[in-house]
Amino acid sequence: MRQYADIVLPLFSPLYTFAVADDVQLAEGDAVAVQFGRRTLYTGIVWRLHDKRPEVKSVKTVSRKLYDKPLLTPMQMRFWEWISDYYMCTLGEVMRFALPAMTKPRGRDDEAFVRDEYRPRTTSVVLLSRMPEGEEADRLRRRAPRQAALLDMVAAEGEVPRSRCGAAALSALLDKGYVRVEQREVKEFAALSSAPSPTLPQLSPSQTRAVKEIREGWESAPAVLLHGVSGSGKTEIYMHLAAQMLPQGDVLMLVPEIALTTQLTSRIKSLFGERAVEYHSKLSDRRRAETYMELAAGAAGRFIIGTRSALFLPLKNLRLVIVDEEHDGGYKQTEPAPRYQARDAALMLARESGALALLGSATPSLESYVRASSGKYRMVVLDERYGGAMPPVVTISDTLRAVKRGERHSHFNKELIDAISLRLERGEQVLLLQNRRGFAPYAVCGECGHTLRCRHCNVSLTLHRGGTRAFCRYCGRDEAAPDTCPVCGAKAIHPAGFGTEKVESEIMRLFPSARVLRLDSDTAPTESACKHILGSFSRGEADILVGTQIITKGLDFDRVTLAAILNADNLLAAPDFRAGERAFQTIMQFAGRGGRREVQGEVIVQTSEPQHPILLQAARGDYAAMAESQLAERREYAYPPYAHLISISLRHADERMLAAGVQCFAALLRRRFAERVFTSGVSINRGRNGHAAEVLLKIESGASMKRARTLLRETIAAFSGMAEYRNMTIICNVDV
Repeated sequence: MRQYADIVLPLFSPLYTFAVADDVQLAEGDAVAVQFGRRTLYTGIVWRLHDKRPEVKSVKTVSRKLYDKPLLTPMQMRFWEWISDYYMCTLGEVMRFALPAMTKPRGRDDEAFVRDEYRPRTTSVVLLSRMPEGEEADRLRRRAPRQAALLDMVAAEGEVPRSRCGAAALSALLDKGYVRVEQREVKEFAALSSAPSPTLPQLSPSQTRAVKEIREGWESAPAVLLHGVSGSGKTEIYMHLAAQMLPQGDVLMLVPEIALTTQLTSRIKSLFGERAVEYHSKLSDRRRAETYMELAAGAAGRFIIGTRSALFLPLKNLRLVIVDEEHDGGYKQTEPAPRYQARDAALMLARESGALALLGSATPSLESYVRASSGKYRMVVLDERYGGAMPPVVTISDTLRAVKRGERHSHFNKELIDAISLRLERGEQVLLLQNRRGFAPYAVCGECGHTLRCRHCNVSLTLHRGGTRAFCRYCGRDEAAPDTCPVCGAKAIHPAGFGTEKVESEIMRLFPSARVLRLDSDTAPTESACKHILGSFSRGEADILVGTQIITKGLDFDRVTLAAILNADNLLAAPDFRAGERAFQTIMQFAGRGGRREVQGEVIVQTSEPQHPILLQAARGDYAAMAESQLAERREYAYPPYAHLISISLRHADERMLAAGVQCFAALLRRRFAERVFTSGVSINRGRNGHAAEVLLKIESGASMKRARTLLRETIAAFSGMAEYRNMTIICNVDV
């Protein structure tokens, strides 16, 4: 009987059915080459095998199987299906994101496809074929001592890299048949040795108690939330738990930022050696593919440290999942699909794998805090800093008062300038946070008020390089900043606001003898650049580090005793229902970067609202008060964790057509969801990608999200079936 395969392609499309050739043996999860369209060859994943022929005139045949072993495990397939269903995207979109580029080649013809296929790296090695004896051996040693020496080395070591062999001597030995050359696959992972257990850091009594409570918590709950203040030693606890679980299988540890893997990976590798593996998007395509393929081939007992994409690795015996800084917004993917929340997906992955799950944070997300408080998770509190370090002093510095008193210089209150001077005199280090990069966030005409905008995208331009260059964050266009206003012609273009580049410039002016570094996506576009800057600062080669949010997370510097937030108003005024929570988290996380040893640290927060409740709660380190006040607001206005939010983005080139489509779509939604539907009426110009508008859907806790997603899919299908809206793009973002 003829066999057929339902295959996932890396496209925004459903599964397609192909015939399986009689001489091809397939299993679910296999990668195959298939022709889709008139000529293009794609990599596909076999999702189902069956004997039901599709009701079409002709059925294309699977060209060939790509790898010896399936690319996906059964557990991964279940995980992909959950991601696709919950986050409302196709399996093809999951495939496009989840697999490393080199594992899923495509080409316009066979030659192009084969050229892009993944092949393991190989190296040439020299092996012994036969050893000369008697007179033959004596003659070789007399007449060709270099050949004899090389032959002795090969005989002694058994296998010698060709690169270590002299070309002339090797060629002669090959001609005489004494040695041969073979190709060996270069393994990404070294074979695990039977080395003794790693020497782990000594735990304090409070840490020991926390480990015991975590293990007890796993006996009655699917996940444990470790609420440990900054500097309490959560990482040491992770290491001990990982060491206990690695003999049984794999450990996966997620971090929200690639930069956080720098110090963390070095620390983990020093403890766990070849078991430690990093995985994130800044690695080369080959490195990611090699890691994936070796895990798919069965490499086990690994400690994986990675960002959210590491969830899609083929870990066949996952025993522990750790989500560090679980509150961080970086765990939510917004582009491209799947638009998933990695923290929640990690919990689902742990459940599917039968693994234990641990969430860690000094400032847990309110969603996790509520689940732990209600008993859905277990919560373990660690409220002592490791090594007896004192918590930092948080000082609220009033910018308006400083201006009135003439005590504000550039973007720094006198209070902060004095504090920086004191640290420089002591030979200590300083961190300065400004959560905007560039010289100035935008430029405005002092005469007519016009804001410089990109000609292609209609978004405001950011000034760089001391205000001489205008850069578009959306399309990447970089051009000279104009001297005159394009609207009124006045020579009155002025930078507005300030970014990290301007902070760096002003700090160097105020403290000319200080050594200053800047860390943002402009100065560190690559992982190696980020590592270089952090390494320099860690070694004491700079006194002051200016940076964006990246410097607030998970970094540990012995000599930092002062951390300052230059404009807390930006954090508090963000147009987001999570603004208060995130401002508190940023301040507390940043506070944890200073004074982590015997010297007490200080955090200075500059703001024009010194009596803002969030700032006062942060100054006291009162997480419970922040949670209580923020949860009261969330409950009143039906925001998470008391509701699920689904954002539906509609996009079209014609703004008027988009406006009509949004009204029509919202009306269709209200027939099914009534007052749960909200529209802003605002259209965002996305430049060459047209216009976009958002519709928000609130699903209250207790209502079925599965049913809500079904109704939403039906509404989208009905709307897309209307002739006038057939070409409108609709994107769903679940749990924004």
